[in-house]
Amino acid sequence: MTSRGPYRRHSTPFKLQLCQDIRTGALGRRDAQRSHNLSANLIQRWLTQYDRGELNNEEAEASVIAEYEARIAALERKVGQLTMELDLAKKTPRMSTAGGSERSFVISGPLAAPSDGGAKP
Repeated sequence: MTSRGPYRRHSTPFKLQLCQDIRTGALGRRDAQRSHNLSANLIQRWLTQYDRGELNNEEAEASVIAEYEARIAALERKVGQLTMELDLAKKTPRMSTAGGSERSFVISGPLAAPSDGGAKP
């Protein structure tokens, strides 16, 4: 037996569309099971909810709005974190160069030996 891993969550618009397709005959239950890797019991539960009117567009819209609000909250947290990092970077003093206004170079060492006129044949 293989383990499925964590529980999957399906959005209300997905459930609504699947139930509509099954009820109109555009999709059979077995085809839905195979194509979406769903159990027969889960599809039956969704169809029961659909027939009772528990799956509707208002609930679908509320689900989408809740997903958007969660995404907005995550982005706001990220903006706050980046703002704090930027403020910290601005407050951290930079390393000053050796002479203040002089340019500093990474490569240092003795000057190259002068050439005596080039290669001779």
